[in-house]
Amino acid sequence: MKLYEAGPARSARVRWTFQELGVDFESVPIGMMAGEHRKPEFLAINPAGKIPVLDDDGLVLTESAAICIYLADKFPAKQLAPSPTEVQQRAQFLRWIFFCVTELEQPLWRTARHQFVYPEEKRLAADIELAQQEFLAMAAVLEAHMQGRFFVAGDHFTVADIITAYTLDWATMYGWLTNFPALNAYLERMYQRPAAPPRMAVAFAAMNR
Repeated sequence: MKLYEAGPARSARVRWTFQELGVDFESVPIGMMAGEHRKPEFLAINPAGKIPVLDDDGLVLTESAAICIYLADKFPAKQLAPSPTEVQQRAQFLRWIFFCVTELEQPLWRTARHQFVYPEEKRLAADIELAQQEFLAMAAVLEAHMQGRFFVAGDHFTVADIITAYTLDWATMYGWLTNFPALNAYLERMYQRPAAPPRMAVAFAAMNR
C-alpha cells in the first residue's frame, strides 16, 4: 500500500492507523509548501489536490477518516473499528467520527485558512473569532461525553480515537483547549500510546528547523 502524505497534515491520522495496525506501507511525501499537491501528476491521483491519498493495489482512496476506517476494516484483528455486524457499536463509532470531522475540524480549518492559506487581503479576523466560538461550543459537547470515559466510542482504542485525538491536538495549537480538563487528559493518554505520531507542535517545529 502506498500513502501520499505530508508531515503533520491530516495524513498523520492515516500514518497513526498504520502504526497501530503494525502494517507496512510505502510513504510518498508530498511537498505542500512547494506546491506539489497542485502539480498535474498529483491531480491525476486526487483531483481535489489534497492529502492524504491511499493507493491499495489500484484502489485509490481519499479523505483521512475514510482511509482510516478502510484500513481498520481491512485488518480486523486489531479491532480498530467495530464490525459492520455490531450495528449499535458501529453507529456510535461513526457518530463520533462524523462529529469530529464536521463540528470540530471545520472551525480549525477555517482558522488555518484565514491565518496562512488565503492571500492576506482575503483573511478575516472576525471569521477566526466565529470559528473559535463554534469550536468551543462543540468541544463542550465532547467534554461532557468524555466524563468517566477512557475512549471516545466503546471500551477500547479505535480509529475514532485517532481522528479525535489528532483534531484536539490541532486545537491545542490555537490554545483552544484551556478549559477542557477531560479533553486534555484524554489527549495526553492517546499520545502516550507507543504507536502515536509526534504531537503537532513537535512535528511543525521539526519541519522549521
